[in-house]
Amino acid sequence: MRLLLPLSLAALLAAVGCSKDKDVEPPASLVNFPATLPVKRLWDEGVGGGKKQIKLRLGLGPAIDNGVVFAANHKGEMLAVSLETGRDVWVKKLKMPISAGPAAGFGMVVAGTSKGVVIALDGATGRQLWRSQINSELLSSPAISEKVIVFRSVDGRLNGLDAHSGKILWSVEQQVPRLSLRGTAIPIVAKDVAISGFDNGKVMAVSLVTGDTVWDTALASPHGRTELDRLVDIDSAVRVVGENVFAAGFQGRTAMLALDSGQQWWSHDMSSYRGLAVDADNLYVTESDGTVVALRQRDGAEMWRNDKLKRRGLSTPIVTSTAIAVADFQGYLHWLDKNTGALVARQRIAKQRVSNPPAGAGDTVVVLTDGGTLAAYRASPKISSAPPAAPASVVEPSSAAPPAETPSPTPPAEEPSPAPAAPATPPAAVPPPATPPPATAPPP
Repeated sequence: MRLLLPLSLAALLAAVGCSKDKDVEPPASLVNFPATLPVKRLWDEGVGGGKKQIKLRLGLGPAIDNGVVFAANHKGEMLAVSLETGRDVWVKKLKMPISAGPAAGFGMVVAGTSKGVVIALDGATGRQLWRSQINSELLSSPAISEKVIVFRSVDGRLNGLDAHSGKILWSVEQQVPRLSLRGTAIPIVAKDVAISGFDNGKVMAVSLVTGDTVWDTALASPHGRTELDRLVDIDSAVRVVGENVFAAGFQGRTAMLALDSGQQWWSHDMSSYRGLAVDADNLYVTESDGTVVALRQRDGAEMWRNDKLKRRGLSTPIVTSTAIAVADFQGYLHWLDKNTGALVARQRIAKQRVSNPPAGAGDTVVVLTDGGTLAAYRASPKISSAPPAAPASVVEPSSAAPPAETPSPTPPAEEPSPAPAAPATPPAAVPPPATPPPATAPPP
């Protein structure tokens, strides 16, 4: 059975990828628009990675903590740079295949490897604090709390590790379907629970202290005749605002759940494998086809919808103090107006796809492309206005200290985009750019 599964999986993906090639719509072409939000490129740096890293679709994204940006590559190099200047604070060569993270918080930086090793470093110096072994591939950043670090592994487990020693405190499991998207959700910590989505379409809350399941809720139930039809992965981080949890899944729903019980307050049929972002009033979802939608938190009412970037393989949205930012498969970073969804700015990072969530701090966005280009951009309005009240109770996967705002010059007029090419996809299938990451079978 172990030998037949990869062969049948490859045949299934190839059949799906080739059956409707002639009917696939191309990515939306980029068009000129009035750039009303001035954007300044603060700095950029090559983190490394190469073609192998691009093909592996790893969970490597930037993290920000106390004015420092942390990033890593698959070759085992991790670095810390100043958010304001881009100057190196430290560089650490771990000589291990980093595949998840880093995440930063409470003075620590934590990353995981494709062989299940968890590494914790001192955030100020890069000195190694401890290593631990989970024995399963890691493809998403952990959640860091004062006492517990929480990792999702590809074998369907949520693992709690002691933040001071790396000792595994508890491990809980959800069933992994025979076929799932490549990737795992980034867990978050809210109050005294860790919350994460799973490949079977469930969201689960676990006690940080004991590892006991507090609740688990099915965001979507698998349906359809084929394994591909039945994919309902939740591969993105949930968000918590006050006493409410917001989650989005592939071929499933976007929903609001109660933090204490997991009860669904409202839901919409909406497919997303990149996920959502929240501010004080709304949530912003990147749908699987590249449409960006804003929903009102309290009742799920749609506020606006932008389909100008359809099929461009958009990243998870990031909320800044001035706009909503998303990156695409050609290395463009787009800013959308929070109130209307209209495009207000655009910059080219590099000619490389951006798969992992950008990081934000105040009016600054930090992006790491799949090829290893790390860049920071500041977007400040021409006329300052009173910023909205900061949602103190919004829980994000990583903490960030906002930098001081500095007015930025107006960017040059956007030049016409080159004809878009389809983004990189796995060899076994050739899906359209809006197609999610390749499906994978669970480890034997």
